[in-house]
Amino acid sequence: MDSIIPPKLRAGDTIRVVAPSRSLNIVSGRVRANADTQLKQLGLNVTFGKHSNDVDAFGSSSIEARLQDLHDALRDPSVSAILTAIGGYNTNQLLDGFDYGLCRRNPKIICGFSDITVLQNAILARSGVVTYSGPHYSTFGMLKGLDYTVEYFKRALFSGAAFEVCPASDWSDDHWFEDQEKRKFVPNEGYWVIQAGSARGPAIGGNLCSFTLLKGTPYMPGLEGTLLFLECTGGTNLQEFDRDLQSILQLPAIGGVRGLVLGRFQPESRITREDILAVIRGKRVFNGIPVIANCDFGHTTPHITFPVGGIISLKAELGGAVLRVESH
Repeated sequence: MDSIIPPKLRAGDTIRVVAPSRSLNIVSGRVRANADTQLKQLGLNVTFGKHSNDVDAFGSSSIEARLQDLHDALRDPSVSAILTAIGGYNTNQLLDGFDYGLCRRNPKIICGFSDITVLQNAILARSGVVTYSGPHYSTFGMLKGLDYTVEYFKRALFSGAAFEVCPASDWSDDHWFEDQEKRKFVPNEGYWVIQAGSARGPAIGGNLCSFTLLKGTPYMPGLEGTLLFLECTGGTNLQEFDRDLQSILQLPAIGGVRGLVLGRFQPESRITREDILAVIRGKRVFNGIPVIANCDFGHTTPHITFPVGGIISLKAELGGAVLRVESH
């Protein structure tokens, strides 16, 4: 199936915030006000799904309500892009009821990360539409340390020009939403080159534990010729990372993967550069392909925005790496 790249955003466009996972209800009013201001500064009009604030015993809303908001946004000709409210645990409940034909007929930017990974990769597999792993609506509520995130959001979603992904100067893993003033930023070491090599192909993946939920389902995208982008939450320790990665490597077409890009691990995981090197060296499928880690996507901030299904090239050498988004 040929991939479809949605139209890019322009100043004056309207975006729709929906909650395919946890409810927008859990995001504080102050964070939401900050997010509205930041998005308006980008020239975007912000609207919200009818059920985005609904909340049930699971901190989410009904399957029907979440699907309705997604389908309404796709049908509405005034909506140019869909931005997810926040992540969570249950987006995979939507995969059987999502209208992939509607998505293919009305391709629009869909941006988010974490639990949204399952929907993004399912859309690629079933409709061929490129989506975007990037900030949630709630991410834009951050007052400090957001410039890099906004810059790559603009590069990916406001322009079709190719761009190089340079490492952020620093990063953070603090609870910024609890105290916007007492922030802790860490100098960034840049990309960790685990294995040298060059590769080019469509990017798939996102959050590893979410991506593994697609195994054995009709919603797993093809692996042949791809660059695999994976990241983990802070609760994932070394043994769990190794186990979850191994489960992906047991998929029949894994030998067609051309490269691996790992997002930054949160300090809580205690996973080091040496740990990653040991894991990769223990898996023969990665022999001869480039592998880099400590990239700016995942559950630390800031975030890049990269296309799920778009073409990305990677050149990794002992002295560093070049990651370039070519088609998005």
